[in-house]
Amino acid sequence: MDSLLEFFNQYDNTTRLTLVDGFLAVFLSFILTVIITQVYKLTYKGQRYSQSFVQTVIIMGVVVSLIMIVIGNNIAVAFGLVGAFSIIRFRSAMSDPKDIAFIFFGMAAGIACGLGFYLLAVIFTFSLCVLIYILYLFDYGKRGGEPRVLKITVPENLQYDGMFDDLFEQYFLSYSLTRVQTTNLGTMISLEYEVEVKEGVKDKEVIDSVRERNSNLNVALNYASTGY
Repeated sequence: MDSLLEFFNQYDNTTRLTLVDGFLAVFLSFILTVIITQVYKLTYKGQRYSQSFVQTVIIMGVVVSLIMIVIGNNIAVAFGLVGAFSIIRFRSAMSDPKDIAFIFFGMAAGIACGLGFYLLAVIFTFSLCVLIYILYLFDYGKRGGEPRVLKITVPENLQYDGMFDDLFEQYFLSYSLTRVQTTNLGTMISLEYEVEVKEGVKDKEVIDSVRERNSNLNVALNYASTGY
């Protein structure tokens, strides 16, 4: 009888410790992922900001911390969870590759909290947040030019090969022809280029120069997607 009571007391103490660890891991992972998403909001430069994505990073961090507590050192449970989560399919495409990095960032913080490495989780989160902000502050990795999409309409009988090369060399760091298609019932041709405009070059300068050679037809210089 005494051994049975001792077993239940030991079981009760273990349960209480597990609950305390669980609440601590959830609370800390929530705080850390909120900090991570604040850095994400501060450094985001894309055109498709998503509130749902920000909340997803927080939720995933908390869920992963609980998963790590449940798994513990039990290999069987780990394989069971792998099988359970393998049926999940994510069909939404990421518009910005950096979004994937923030997802792994939140998950890593959650894993550290779930395993009980609370100090490591805090140090890791704050250190990486500082590094991300430094990269944002110095605009690291940006090239000198600005991406644009240049669309030029030319007459169907005009030989356009090499016609604008000298202008492109003057105004652009790089350029490439990406699409050629007929328009206006086949009487005209639409050319589409991906270009990188040199610093200091005005859009009007480019448009006016091109219009002098394409018979004053339509020219459009659009801002390219900055998701990358």
